[in-house]
Amino acid sequence: MKPRISMITLGVRDLEASIRFYEQGLGLPRMESPPEVAFFTLNGTWLGLYGRESLAEDAGVPAEGSGFAGIALAHNLGSEAEVDELLEQAVGAGAKLVKPGQKVFWGGYSGYFADPDGYLWEVAHNPFVWIGPEDE
Repeated sequence: MKPRISMITLGVRDLEASIRFYEQGLGLPRMESPPEVAFFTLNGTWLGLYGRESLAEDAGVPAEGSGFAGIALAHNLGSEAEVDELLEQAVGAGAKLVKPGQKVFWGGYSGYFADPDGYLWEVAHNPFVWIGPEDE
């Protein structure tokens, strides 16, 4: 297997609300797709949104469940100020601030927000990894 993640698909409760959050609120570029799914182009991968019940049915697993799902998505930025700006943008778009930006044990700076379905996003600045224009 080649080491890559081609797509991340989130099972969402309200597809239209989630599309608004990611497209209008966070400014992710949306691709053309059938009405029951939404795809967003990211650098090197894609983000998909699909109804929670439909995604669970497709995988053959129960759709119910709540609390911590054991996963967090991450977005790395070039500075602490950019972390704070994106956290503020996400909250302004309807996200819940879970943890404000702060210095962390590994030497970086990060915070967390939860999207409208509760999916955790870590927004971080890692001073040990250069984030340049081709990475953004």
